[in-house]
Amino acid sequence: MQINYFTFDELCVIIYKRVTITIISKLKQGDFMKKSELAISNKHNGLNCCQAVISVYTDELGIDLETANKLGAAFGIGMGNMNGNCGALVGAQMVLGMKEYIGRPIAAKSRSVYAKFAARCGATICSDIKGVTTGRVLCSCDDCVRNAVDIIEEMS
Repeated sequence: MQINYFTFDELCVIIYKRVTITIISKLKQGDFMKKSELAISNKHNGLNCCQAVISVYTDELGIDLETANKLGAAFGIGMGNMNGNCGALVGAQMVLGMKEYIGRPIAAKSRSVYAKFAARCGATICSDIKGVTTGRVLCSCDDCVRNAVDIIEEMS
């Protein structure tokens, strides 16, 4: 039996390819699902909440999955420490900006996304949503991703 050893960089490439293959194979099989459900599936296959939201908009935004993953890499787990905004909310705001910005402010739409997310998830800060201090989880990560994508879809 042969044991393969990989460097960290090689493992990252393997994981990235696995996620990409999973997404593409779902589309080729005709397994068309709501964008929010595909985003959750992508999250379960290694993407953080922000990346998962952005990943289902790559075609509309004219970017590839690698670029989307790079954009969202630092925004998982409430900006890396649970003290920032939920990564799914950040991803939704990124998508909103990419889809809607044409040289004029989009603050009203951004406020709308923020307010709708807060209403559905109970908070916008990751640690509050996860109940770090209260012990009461307000919304699961899957539901945060689902809500973020659904809010963008409703605005389209």
